Amino acid sequence: MDESIETCNKRFAAAGIPQTVEMRRSYRELIVTTPGLNESIGGAILFDETIRQQTNKGTPMAGVLKKAGIIPGIKLDLHAKPMAGFPGEKVTEGLDGLRERFAEYAKMGAGFAKWRAVITIGGDKLPSVACYKANAHGLARYAALAQEAGIVPVVEPEVLLDGNHSIERCYAVTADTLDVLFAALKNQDVLLEGVILKASMVLSGKDAPNRAGVQEVAEQTLKCLKEHVPANLGGVVFLSGGQSEEEATAHLNAMNKLGGAPWPLTFSYSRAIQNPVLEIWAKGKKDEALKAYIHRGQANALAAQGKWSEDFEKNRPY
Repeated sequence: MDESIETCNKRFAAAGIPQTVEMRRSYRELIVTTPGLNESIGGAILFDETIRQQTNKGTPMAGVLKKAGIIPGIKLDLHAKPMAGFPGEKVTEGLDGLRERFAEYAKMGAGFAKWRAVITIGGDKLPSVACYKANAHGLARYAALAQEAGIVPVVEPEVLLDGNHSIERCYAVTADTLDVLFAALKNQDVLLEGVILKASMVLSGKDAPNRAGVQEVAEQTLKCLKEHVPANLGGVVFLSGGQSEEEATAHLNAMNKLGGAPWPLTFSYSRAIQNPVLEIWAKGKKDEALKAYIHRGQANALAAQGKWSEDFEKNRPY
């Protein structure tokens, strides 16, 4: 639930929904008040606008989540911006004033935070070493400040799906991204047991011919994580990164079926859970939208245990 106002408005526009403060608040109230949500969702990442909003009954969104046993979190970065001197690459901004922002969000009830960096694969030259290091430094400084404030940092170095690269190329870039990140976290004396990695999966580029199948993605992702992520890390959650809802669920399920990871492997999906929900809600079908949201939550909760199957989707309510 951490989309910026601009991103949320784009999704609303595509679905034919008015792009207003009240419609954003109404949609997010639908999400946080979903009956039984805590059976499949343990935490919810909020945007600055949302953590300051209330339900129709006057209860802060974060308070509704906490009452349901769901930990509210907050998106802290100020977006990835073009990286000076490195065309085609981006660096995430937002470190200035971050200590004060952490203090404010802690008072609002945030138990964890998230910072996203983006790594672009482009031919043989991208990503650059400078891009790896600049984004890893930002993630590490943010994580140190989060722990100082008593807030759990979620670090998200997303290797983008865009492009026609092979799964082997994605593996190499993901490995380098993780190596540089954990070196930076060590340099900043961040306690790894108190950090969650929000990882992108090792995938073929979305425009690649003969894209890798579910089993290969699961095997390569798990292999990369085992070789490049310290075993004492608090946990690993995956971003969906442009995958369809069923594709993201199938990949997570296959990894948990393989097993052998030293950390829990679960999900931190936005579009891969909410795409069908938003489309149905846009048509004024609130009850059906809730059913779709519960179904996708249940699907991924099963996948986090390696217990999901395609049969589960045959009776989906949307």
